[in-house]
Amino acid sequence: MLRNFFSVLFLFTACSSLPAAERPNVLFIAVDDLRPELACYGAEHIHSPNIDRLADSGVLFERAYCMVAVCGASRASLMTGIRPTPTRFVSYLASAEKEAPGIKTLNTHFKEQGYYTMSLGKVFHLPEDNAHGWSEEPWRVQGVSWWQDAENQKIHAARQKEGERKRGPAFESPDVPDNAYQDGQLAERAIADLQRLGGKDEPFLLAVGFLKPHLPFNAPKKYWDLYDHDDIQLPENDYVPQDAPAESIHNSGELRAYSNIPPEGPVSDETARNLIHGYYACVSYTDAQIGKILDELDRLNLAENTIVVLWGDHGWNLGEHTLWCKHSCYETSLRIPLIVRAPGIKGGERRVELIETIDLYPTLCELAGLDEPNHLVGDSFVPFIKNANASWKSHAVSRYGNGDSIRTEEYRYTEYRGKNPKQTSAMLYDHRSDPDENVNIEGKSPGTVEDLAEKLNALKGRDD
Repeated sequence: MLRNFFSVLFLFTACSSLPAAERPNVLFIAVDDLRPELACYGAEHIHSPNIDRLADSGVLFERAYCMVAVCGASRASLMTGIRPTPTRFVSYLASAEKEAPGIKTLNTHFKEQGYYTMSLGKVFHLPEDNAHGWSEEPWRVQGVSWWQDAENQKIHAARQKEGERKRGPAFESPDVPDNAYQDGQLAERAIADLQRLGGKDEPFLLAVGFLKPHLPFNAPKKYWDLYDHDDIQLPENDYVPQDAPAESIHNSGELRAYSNIPPEGPVSDETARNLIHGYYACVSYTDAQIGKILDELDRLNLAENTIVVLWGDHGWNLGEHTLWCKHSCYETSLRIPLIVRAPGIKGGERRVELIETIDLYPTLCELAGLDEPNHLVGDSFVPFIKNANASWKSHAVSRYGNGDSIRTEEYRYTEYRGKNPKQTSAMLYDHRSDPDENVNIEGKSPGTVEDLAEKLNALKGRDD
């Protein structure tokens, strides 16, 4: 039967002493490739009313950063609470279970502490990763094509015969219902499971991982229609930053797999505009699915006793610095949206200090009244969300490929190293005067470089 609710104040101040059946639930929402270009982040051109209302009732973090700019690795780092290294959590196929054996993941820890844990959609990149940490087998939508347009399905099928990584068009906008695509069906499953979980005596951790706005940028027509194509703006800095290291730029290989994208070189302005339009449409599509789940949480009277976390696994480039996709150490690849709503936490708050995704594991432990495993590297930001004047860290450390990067209040500094591991190049951007990272000043600021290099090398993840 539905658990009795305690007063919000008591729940927050005393949850560490509550028995398992009286602890708050957790709704853990992951969104693939979601950059913080949302109305609640100041991007008024984006239609994101449901994420916006979550922000209005929770705490929005202006400057949150992933640990590594690729999905599997980012998720493995977040779910273990430890940093990536040059050989641990590197690619999209990263496995927390194999690459960090013996480390208790977030879902496993909550399960062992009396939570009923469920995974729907893409939470870990590999569904079998730490599957024992879920109370039920991880569930994903099956048998639904990425494309709904019949001609696009034919193009994709023909290209698949040429090679596994050859795909259909990078975008489409058919007039179909939300559940024609996977995320619509994912939302329906999440709603059904909320109805079931709400009647259990134990608290639940329900993790829901949405695919969009991941490529291909396919979404029902009604979401494309939210945007006037002629109003879509191309980035002003669609060029390689001045004096940027060659290692910092890539060929956007993930995008090149699609049939209407050239194998190399820049895309046309019209293709770029279509890609951006499609990305925006997918953001709004996923926002609508999130809204359905939040509505059901309210309808079931579970919202008052449920922690809600929404996070993106990494950023995304929409043509900035000639880049598409993620896979870089630029701000556009590393900065993510992060919103936390919890019992006893004042809503409508914003924090501008630096957050790392490895801080989420200890934060959720504190909010749920659980002891933290000893292996955690991040810090709980519960004191910080209770009091904006509380002391907090002055850095966020991330990486991708052979680059390690540190973000401070004023700068982003990145070092690239070879296999020896001798440093090969570096870049430094002053966010006070150059927030878009267009001019590398590494060679002009030796004192700042020395200071940041020392901090970076003291904090970054190591293989030894």
